[in-house]
Amino acid sequence: MLKNELKISYKDWINVLIIAILFGFFQSLILYFLNKNLQTFSTTIFSISTAFFITVFAIILISFSNRYILPKIDKRFWTIFSLFFSFLSGFLGFILVFFIFLDSNFEIIILVTPFWLNLAVIIGFLTLLIALILHQFVFLKNKNSQIEKEILESKLKSLENELNPHFLFNALNSVSQLIYIDKQKAENAVLQLSKFLRNAINKESLVTLENEIFMVQTYVSIENIRFDDKIVLHIDEFKDLKFVKIPKFSIQLLVENGIKHGYLGKELNIFIKFSKNSIKVSNDGKKSLNIKFKTGLLNLQNRLRLLNIGELEFLVDDENMAFCIILKDKI
Repeated sequence: MLKNELKISYKDWINVLIIAILFGFFQSLILYFLNKNLQTFSTTIFSISTAFFITVFAIILISFSNRYILPKIDKRFWTIFSLFFSFLSGFLGFILVFFIFLDSNFEIIILVTPFWLNLAVIIGFLTLLIALILHQFVFLKNKNSQIEKEILESKLKSLENELNPHFLFNALNSVSQLIYIDKQKAENAVLQLSKFLRNAINKESLVTLENEIFMVQTYVSIENIRFDDKIVLHIDEFKDLKFVKIPKFSIQLLVENGIKHGYLGKELNIFIKFSKNSIKVSNDGKKSLNIKFKTGLLNLQNRLRLLNIGELEFLVDDENMAFCIILKDKI
C-alpha cells in the first residue's frame, strides 16, 4: 500500500480492511472447492484472520514508514521502501496467523505446514502486487480530488474578480473631487481605500467575521465621502464570533446593495445582526418588494453554494427589508 506523497485517509484504510476480509472469505470458499476434505469453518476462520492481520500490519508499517522513515530519506528510495513494507505486511501477517493456529486441529494448518515459509513469501509478493493496485487507486483518487479543488478555486476566483469594480470607480471619483475641496479628507480617503484594497487582494476565499466587519467599516467610510456621512452602521456585538469564517465580501456586498437600493437622500441606517445560524443585513431606507438576484447577489449566492456554507435569502417585513446569509453551521 504505497503512499509516497499520497494522503491515505482512515476511511481508505477501513475500505481496504473490509475488502481484505471479504477477499479472505472468498479465498476460503475457493480452497474448500479445491479440496472438499477441508473443514469449511476452520478454513474460513484461517483465511479471514490472515487477510485481517495482513491489513493490520500494512496499516501499522506503511503509516509508520510514511510518517517517520520516508521524510528522512531521499525521495528516489521511497518506492523501494514502500514496496518492502508492503511485502513485509503480507509475509508477517501470514506467519502470525499460522503460528496462532499452529496448535489447533485446523486441517488447513496441517495442509500448509510442510511449506509454510514458502507460502509466506508468496503471500508477501501477492500483497506487494495488491499494494501497487491500491497505490494507483489512491493516487487517482487524490489526483481527482486535487483537480476538483482547483476547479472550485478557479470558479471562486472568477466570482471574486467580478466584485467591486463600480465601487472602486466611484471611490476614485470621490477622491478626485475631494482633492480640490478638502485635501485632508482626500488623503484620509486614499488611506481608507488602501486598507480596503489590501484586504481585497487577500487570496483566501474565506475570512474571519472580524476581518469582514473591518472591510465593511472601511467600505462605508469611503462611501460616506460621497454620501456626506449619511450612511450609519449599527453592528451587533460579535466578540464571541470574530473568528467565524465566512465568504470574503459577503456582508460588504449586502451593505453595498442596501446603500445602492435603499438610500433616499437622507440618513440611511444599516443594521448588521447575528443569530445562531444567520447573518442579517437590513436598512431603514427605500423598501423594494421586487428584488431580483442580479450579478452581485447571484455572485454571493454561488459562492455560498460552492463553499458549501449556506444560502442567501431576501426578507421583507413591516419595518424594513433585509438579506440573510443562512449558514449550515451554527455561529
